[in-house]
Amino acid sequence: MKAAILTDIHGNIPALQAVLNDIDQQGDIEQIFCLGDMIGIGPYSNEVIEMLYSREHMTAIAGNHEAAVLHLLQGRGPLEGHKGMKDHHEWVGGQLSQESIKRIQNLPQSIEKEVEGHHILLTHYHMNDNKLDTIDREPSGVKWDVKYKGTPYDLICFGHYHILHYFRTEQRVYMNPGALGCNDLAVARYGIVDFQKERLDLRFTAVPYDNRQYLQAYEHLNVPDKDFILKAFHGNQLEKEML
Repeated sequence: MKAAILTDIHGNIPALQAVLNDIDQQGDIEQIFCLGDMIGIGPYSNEVIEMLYSREHMTAIAGNHEAAVLHLLQGRGPLEGHKGMKDHHEWVGGQLSQESIKRIQNLPQSIEKEVEGHHILLTHYHMNDNKLDTIDREPSGVKWDVKYKGTPYDLICFGHYHILHYFRTEQRVYMNPGALGCNDLAVARYGIVDFQKERLDLRFTAVPYDNRQYLQAYEHLNVPDKDFILKAFHGNQLEKEML
């Protein structure tokens, strides 16, 4: 059985559409696992949720941006560590339909599954054991082998860091395909896991797409923090085109 691993779509609807088209063209991918941060940063959070939930055999978990937006919608103020994005997250929350809000409210923080005899964990990020509720910011297969010692997982899929990670240790495999919706180039990334009875085969891919209208939408929609976002998460691609 093959599964597509998606993470950090961040409201980028054309990138998601490009990946879903690629998945459909593969013809043999039976499951989609989405590892959180479907919303925020990009201007089309509501549309991303609707598109994902229109797919059969799609499983999703929450990321920190879902948690941050819900925190504000529930009147609890900015989530710790996300105060600088308060205006942006309030704007994102205002775009969400009641159905989308209900869906992200029901997202679990992690999911454990067994596929073809392999035990897997789907999580957005790994918490740092040295300090409560802080993210482990230095990914390492050796470090995480200690953290997950005694667990049955053969594969741990995660996101959050926006860059690709792949660690294969004696205990298990750790994979992060990189952010689908945030990139310095016009490509959308995702991973594929082929669950075979005796082994796990992993592949990482980047699907090219036209992101010009998407990037221009930040200005048209007056997205809060748009200048910072376009620089930090999209490498100022529009400005580079004009040079």
